[in-house]
Amino acid sequence: MAAFTAKDVQALRRATGAGMMDAKNALQRCDGDADAAATWLRENGIAKSASRSDRDNSEGVVVAQVAASANGAVGAIVELRCETDFVAKSDGFQSMADQLLSTVLTAGADAIAEHSAALDDLKITLKENIAVGKIERFETPAGSSLDAYVHQQNGRGVNAVLVELDGGTSEIAHDVALHIASNRPTYIRRSDVPDEVLNAERATLEAISRNEGKPEAALAKIVEGRLTGYLREHALMEQKFVKDEKRTIADLIGSADVTRFAQVEIGR
Repeated sequence: MAAFTAKDVQALRRATGAGMMDAKNALQRCDGDADAAATWLRENGIAKSASRSDRDNSEGVVVAQVAASANGAVGAIVELRCETDFVAKSDGFQSMADQLLSTVLTAGADAIAEHSAALDDLKITLKENIAVGKIERFETPAGSSLDAYVHQQNGRGVNAVLVELDGGTSEIAHDVALHIASNRPTYIRRSDVPDEVLNAERATLEAISRNEGKPEAALAKIVEGRLTGYLREHALMEQKFVKDEKRTIADLIGSADVTRFAQVEIGR
């Protein structure tokens, strides 16, 4: 039997999209002949899984976690994408998402590269276009509050949020995260909205008001009123708290301050 090396196995994997064990098995069967091994993989429906990369993978799972760190806390969200909700709910797929999350928490987003071989094998096993999607990671100092919320649907996480507060408590941060998952704000406060966004929205609202036949004398007041409504919809601090609409998020957090948030949602 001809000898082959780990580099030969890796080269065959790159050429065929096969998993590590499948590539090694093919080379053993074909006495180290790479071309024959590639043909054998193709004949057995194992090769060319890489062609799946152009298939839609808008399903998947999002996982999130917050953990203590030496200086405060660290939190992360990882999105793992696939083609079907059936695969998204499978044990192997969700286990991989959890492994990726653990790596991002402890070593950062770049360290996820160490799982590339395992991800390639998962593509072969599950026969779908599987890829890492969005990754978010916050490190917060002592004195800040960090929490996460993950909305579950049909046995998988589909909507994850991280929230960091300056002051406040983790319980309040959790409530804010839950609210963001539902209301999807774009900005923290109205002062965060770029001028070009405000100007474009103001122009749109003015055109709408004119087309509705609003009186010219009242047009400016009407547009500004509608712009305030737009800001209340998109600015987190002005939104009505999802669990108590008598209060805004600003009322909920009191003297604390939302310093940043991240939201990752399957299909968006």
